[in-house]
Amino acid sequence: MTLYRLRDSEPLVAPTLIAAFDGWIDAGGASTATAGRLADGAGLVATFDGDVLYDYRARRPTLEIVDGGLAELTWPELSLRRTRIGDRDVLVLSGAEPDFHWQELADDLIELAGRLGVAEWISLGAIPAAVPHTRPVPIIGSASGSGLLRGGVEAGPQGRLRVPSAAISVLELAAARAGMPALGYYAQVPHYVSGPYALAALELLRTLGRHLDAEIPEGPLAGEAVQLRTHLDAATAEDETTRKYVERLEAMVDEARLPSGDELISDIERFLRERGGEGSQRP
Repeated sequence: MTLYRLRDSEPLVAPTLIAAFDGWIDAGGASTATAGRLADGAGLVATFDGDVLYDYRARRPTLEIVDGGLAELTWPELSLRRTRIGDRDVLVLSGAEPDFHWQELADDLIELAGRLGVAEWISLGAIPAAVPHTRPVPIIGSASGSGLLRGGVEAGPQGRLRVPSAAISVLELAAARAGMPALGYYAQVPHYVSGPYALAALELLRTLGRHLDAEIPEGPLAGEAVQLRTHLDAATAEDETTRKYVERLEAMVDEARLPSGDELISDIERFLRERGGEGSQRP
């Protein structure tokens, strides 16, 4: 038995598969917001067995209660949907990051990708970084081979880096090992911002547009990004400590200089200490 149930087997022409999960590599909800924009109105191709993939004690279903009666449960889910971007067939794999059976899921997805004729795998993600909200959102990439990344995005960071893996990385690696061109685009989100970060979601959407050489409707993301930037600018101006910190990050970006590891850790620790652990969507 496979972990998925195929709902629509209509023929596709060399589709690109775009994947984004919430959780570990989804800072500010940017990658899943991008996937949600792509999948808006898209047809359902396959669903996955949530009872096998999720720990409901960690990802409890949402219960809706109406007038004292239990009305509806919304379960964490993972789904594959189909849409068209320009003249391309596109599959969007998105949802809650699975808790269990990552390797089995990878095997099943590669088998399903073969059945559907997937020609390219694209992972989307977002990571916290020492970048200012006042500059364009940086996008870094991963790629299974040279020439896969487009739109001026480069693979990085350079050198060897060991980090806890995410399920999406397991799937991207499995796609690459199966001989599929596999790559990822990852937005860098200011670490001092909490809550949804539409600026990064919008830049990921535009990066996909450049990759696919197509205009992708931005929907409400453009307006949300403008509102967020206005809010962050106002919040920064009100607090001198925040303003100086953002100016320091701006200088690093303008000089094309990345902070050293020691500088980054020191700056983050000092910034969080001075902020006193305040929790709101403001710097």
